[in-house]
Parts: sequence; C-alpha cells; structure tokens
Amino acid sequence: MFIDSLLGLFSVDMGIDLGTCNTLVCVRGEGIVLNEPSVVAVKRGTNKVLNNGNAVGWSAKEMLGKTPGSITAIRPLKDGVISDFEITEAMLSYFIRKVNGRSRILGPRVVIAVPSGITAVEKRAVLDSAERAGARRVYLVEEPMAAGIGAGLPIVEPTASMIVDIGGGTTEVAIMSLADIATCESVRVAGDDMDEAIINYMKKTYNLTIGEQTAERIKIEIGSAAPVGEPQTMDVRGRDNISGLPRKMVVTSEEIREALLEPVAAIVEAVTRTLERAEPELAADLIDNGICLVGGGSLLRGIDVVFSNATGLDVHIADEPTTCVARGTSIYLENLEEWKATMESDMDDL
Repeated sequence: MFIDSLLGLFSVDMGIDLGTCNTLVCVRGEGIVLNEPSVVAVKRGTNKVLNNGNAVGWSAKEMLGKTPGSITAIRPLKDGVISDFEITEAMLSYFIRKVNGRSRILGPRVVIAVPSGITAVEKRAVLDSAERAGARRVYLVEEPMAAGIGAGLPIVEPTASMIVDIGGGTTEVAIMSLADIATCESVRVAGDDMDEAIINYMKKTYNLTIGEQTAERIKIEIGSAAPVGEPQTMDVRGRDNISGLPRKMVVTSEEIREALLEPVAAIVEAVTRTLERAEPELAADLIDNGICLVGGGSLLRGIDVVFSNATGLDVHIADEPTTCVARGTSIYLENLEEWKATMESDMDDL
C-alpha cells in the first residue's frame, strides 16, 4: 500500500462513474474534474475514433442523430454495461489521458462504479477496458455503495440506509448497513427508457418522429412523475410520419406525464420489491431514515412524491444527486486501506 501511495505521486488517482449517458471523473482534493457524455464518434464500418481519437464526449454527442453516412456516433455502454469493448476502451483512454495528463510517468489507480446486477463477465470487461486504457490498478465498487458514500449516508453504522440511484441505463435500489449491501435490486429501466417512452408517445399520438436529444429536452423541461405547479407547454419539432416533412407542434406537461407512467411504475415496483425483502429491523429503521434519491432521474419533477405515496416513507433528493456516485468513488479511493479486504475479495471472484 505504501508503494502504491508513493507511485501515486507520479499519477492522478481517480474515481470514475462510468455511466450509460455520462461519465464523471473525480480526483482526490479536486472534486469532479470531468463530466462528459459517454459518446464516441467513429468512421462507419470501423472502430477508428475521429479527430485523432478526440471525438469523444461533448464533441461526439453533438453529432448524435446528425451524422452523415460516413460517420456514426456510438454510446458504447447499454443498460449500465459495456456493449462495445473496443470503443469503451478508446473512450476511457481519452478520459483518463485528459485527467491524468500526457506528461505523467505512470497510469493512475482507478475506482470504477458498476451496477450491482452485472455478471462476473461484465465486471471483467470493465476491468480489462480500464487496464488497457492506461489504468495502473483498477478497483470496482457497486454503484449503490458509491452513491451512499457520496450522498453522505451513514452506511457503516448498524442502521438501514436506502438509496435509489436512477441513472441513464439502470436504476439501482439498495438497503445498506454496516458497510455492506443488505438487499438490492438492479433494473434496466431508467432515464433512457423515459426518453424512449416520450419518443413512442409522440409517434403513436401525433405521428411525429423525434430524436433522442429532443426527447431528453422534453423530459428535462416539462417532464414530471406527479402533478407539480402549473401545467406547462413546449414546442416540439420533428418529422411528420405521413408527409415525411418537418413539423412543429405543442405538447403539454400532462401529456408527457402520461407518457412516463410505465417506466416510472417499473422503478416504483423495484423499490417496493426491495423493501419487501428487507429484514424487519432494517425495514423499521427506514421509518426514521427514509429513502435517498440520487442520479439524473431523481431530478424528474414529482418523482419523490410518487415514491413517498407508494411506500409511506419520507423521501429526499441528495445534494447534487448527479455527482453522488463519482464523489463516492473518490472517497472510496481515499479510504482504500479500510475497504481493501472487501475489494480484493471481489477481485478474486473474477
């Protein structure tokens, strides 16, 4: 451990929230230093990244749905796991290089948050990608644990802490106590599914095809899970499915709430199933401790109200919910000695 710390003088050790939609990198003493979309632009038919390997993140996301035939913008993670090994490696390499700096002698130690429901094979894919991307040593931590640490929950104490992390590809629901996960559920329903629900609603109701980025803007601007405030409207532009021509129309917040009913209900079911499996004493603790929401999906208006109505528990949204997992990985790395036994046993299983 001393040698690792000494080597750390020649690199920037980092915690990474490798998300389906966004990748965040946190560095000890500096906080979040990178927050970019998990998107890579490549030449079609190859895995060669454009712009000398730099068409990653924001520059690549701007190309989504707008690329010519020779270029394709890829999101290499699907449902929280790697769907394209080579592109993920290129993306991680770009992010690590950007944070660590080209002048560093050694690669960094990296802690990466992964969904609790992924398989050993999927974990190995993450490890291999990070190592090939330049990491000196890689540790994995389950997302609910990282989120709980980043949100400041008392997860090391003998009391129940419940976290609901609604990301882009997965929703992680977990009850933690004594620095471990007592019960959890990982469902592949999250922010992307909300966007897809909006796309399908517009197509079915108005014969209007819209893109992923438009659907995301609708969700952010007027989307909600429960009635909140005055009804809102928004101009939506897309392609008319009948004429094939561009068309603009107005949608209301009530319509978008209706469109989001199915994915929100699926997440609520995951929460209630997790509570039903909890030990009685842990369930009792939650009457006082409540539920903590993190992740980008927690910013959907009224979603805390929906969870509270479904469970009867107090529900609160963490401070800076979109960065909790990344901050948790950084804290995990800072206290590596305390978590060493747990992490090494996880590595032995792979």
